Amino acid sequence: MRLAKSYFADERDDNLHQIGQGLQRSDVPGHVSGKTAYFADRNFPGMLHLKMVRSPHHHARIKSIDTSAADKYPGVIRTLTHKDVPHNVYTILILIQVGPEDEQVLAADKVRWKGEAVVAVLATSERAAHEAAELVKIDYEVLPPVLTIEEALAPGAPIVNEYHGQNYYKYDSGASRKVRFGDVEKGFAQSDHILEQTYWSSPIEQAPLETTGCIVNPEGNDRFTCYTNTQAMFFTLDNTSIILQMPGHKLHFVGGTVGGGFGGKVDVTLEPIAILAAKLTGRPVRFVYSREEEMQISSPRAAEKIVLKDGVTKDGRILARQVTGYTDAGAYSRHSPYGAQKGAAHYPGPYTIPNVSVDTYCVYTTRTPSSAMRGFGVTIADFALEVQMDKLARLIGMDPLEFRFINAYRDGDMKAHRQKTEGAALIECMQEAARATNWPVAERFFKMSSYKKEA
Repeated sequence: MRLAKSYFADERDDNLHQIGQGLQRSDVPGHVSGKTAYFADRNFPGMLHLKMVRSPHHHARIKSIDTSAADKYPGVIRTLTHKDVPHNVYTILILIQVGPEDEQVLAADKVRWKGEAVVAVLATSERAAHEAAELVKIDYEVLPPVLTIEEALAPGAPIVNEYHGQNYYKYDSGASRKVRFGDVEKGFAQSDHILEQTYWSSPIEQAPLETTGCIVNPEGNDRFTCYTNTQAMFFTLDNTSIILQMPGHKLHFVGGTVGGGFGGKVDVTLEPIAILAAKLTGRPVRFVYSREEEMQISSPRAAEKIVLKDGVTKDGRILARQVTGYTDAGAYSRHSPYGAQKGAAHYPGPYTIPNVSVDTYCVYTTRTPSSAMRGFGVTIADFALEVQMDKLARLIGMDPLEFRFINAYRDGDMKAHRQKTEGAALIECMQEAARATNWPVAERFFKMSSYKKEA
């Protein structure tokens, strides 16, 4: 027992010595020496190249697809359409009961955004696949596009995604994800000032150095190894299993090394069709986005619209906050319903506000489907909230940092989504920031604590 006790004591001492020290990341030597293996470093004999034929329209009905000219092009092995996909509709978050399935792997009846995949071309060279893709003839009936949140929610707007029946995601709470806490109208009535502002953001592309892609190698016995740079390995494995109607143990995914992602490589957009192509041809398949595709096709951070209405007293207390948030999901759900839900929980910010009303909507438009980007659902909300806090402070003639001290949540405070605050350190962080920048904050704010309130 003494040996064991001594061992663990020594381990604790070693760990304490690491605090404040710069430690080398374990993957750095491989990166700087060029020894790190990325998915694209693999090369297999007889490998085919996959190129997608994509919609040139934001919104159109597919009347016919003719691949005959492409099928005859030198180097082309075969083409794939929706008829070849065993289960041609999915939603990445269906695995955690966020549905319904609303996105086709290869468009069958309609395209809902400019760039949507319709036909896959497999050829012995990248050039042959690209040139043959130009020969695929698709007859479209162009439909009115729906390019903004306002257009999507207007009465009589064209329905973007028929899987939902309306141009917004329906939560169990209805058209929006709701948060209700206290009585927001009563709070506004008790306020000395009311400020309502609208904030907008545009889609943001993650722009990774390494574009999205995968290479699939048939291993025999109907088993396939997929080398991929996905950031969502198990979501990708399980969704691929559903789409291809294959047991998961037949699919071996190899990844973990991602040449930049920032959340942009979590959608299941390449692996299912690449594995299907390898299955139908019996040959390795390479499917990698060009830089143009990465910028146009991969899902960006969603555009958002946030309407913030706050009621505040003369002495700096926020008594009421009403928020209406809109997330532009683009044509399909992907991760956007979850992002909008995160926003609903976050909109009060790190502040204790006794009366809160939040409605967040996930809206469908005929734009590139949006999805994850670090902090999605929260990052843009924080931008809007903190700009609003500065405006409120100016409105009542108060220093913006002191205004935040007054409203900062403390341990034990009830949040609007009815979870008690634990481990709050906002006050201490602001105190250190004020000291570091010589910000002129009144002495009483340096005596505040996140752990107990003043008498």
